[in-house]
Amino acid sequence: MKEKEYDAIIQIENCLISGDVITEFFCCDYEKCKGVCCIIGDSGAPLEENEIEEIEKNYPFYAEGLSEEAREIIDKKGFFDIDIDGDLVTPLCSGEECVFTKIMPDKSCRCEMEWQYLKGKGSFRKPISCQLYPIRVSKLSNGMDALNLHRWHICKDAYIKGKKEGLRVYEFLREPLIRLYGEEFYSALSELAKSLIASS
Repeated sequence: MKEKEYDAIIQIENCLISGDVITEFFCCDYEKCKGVCCIIGDSGAPLEENEIEEIEKNYPFYAEGLSEEAREIIDKKGFFDIDIDGDLVTPLCSGEECVFTKIMPDKSCRCEMEWQYLKGKGSFRKPISCQLYPIRVSKLSNGMDALNLHRWHICKDAYIKGKKEGLRVYEFLREPLIRLYGEEFYSALSELAKSLIASS
């Protein structure tokens, strides 16, 4: 693959990757955060157009575990909404909570899509934007993708845990990066990461 490194930005084919995706440590600490990212925010989880069809196809697996309010909203709005920026997102309950979130008795949150997928039900795990967090992918006007690290105070414990375990953002997100861009991309990223970390 064609690779290029400049000004703390890594380029692999049509992707520009912020250097802190490589140098920063991160590992979700669910025991601390309880999945609160599923129930707070200004809009739902960003969606790709092809994901909407997958969610609709797999919805029967999710429906039973969702709240009555969530099912009513899905019946009314469908499987996606459009936020104030014009982007496709998952619908919300009560203004903040993703409709596909199940809130447990201890107030922890789980994604019903992922929960059912991990139980062997359905073919869709969850939106790539959720699985790829804290990386956010932006589409640039020149057709390239920009991969940036999104910093959110609710994830402060994840940065602490990542540093303790010696796990960097790109390593923690190996699976979704391969899901989105493929094995060859991730191999190239790993090799460039070794060089960048060694020189930092």
